[in-house]
Amino acid sequence: MSDTEKTESAPIDPRLLEILICPVSGGPLQYDREAGELISKKAKLAYQIREGVPIMLPDEARELD
Repeated sequence: MSDTEKTESAPIDPRLLEILICPVSGGPLQYDREAGELISKKAKLAYQIREGVPIMLPDEARELD
């Protein structure tokens, strides 16, 4: 699988976005469609979405600057 295929994600259900919170901060998440990630500004983390499934594991989250 190429890097391009790994970063592309299936659309995420908007209803799921309404109920998900950051597992680290407990705060809201913002959907970054281009990056295929859910962003927690409070925790400064980005959670990848793979095939429409958010990977909400803090160990797999990308730190934001």
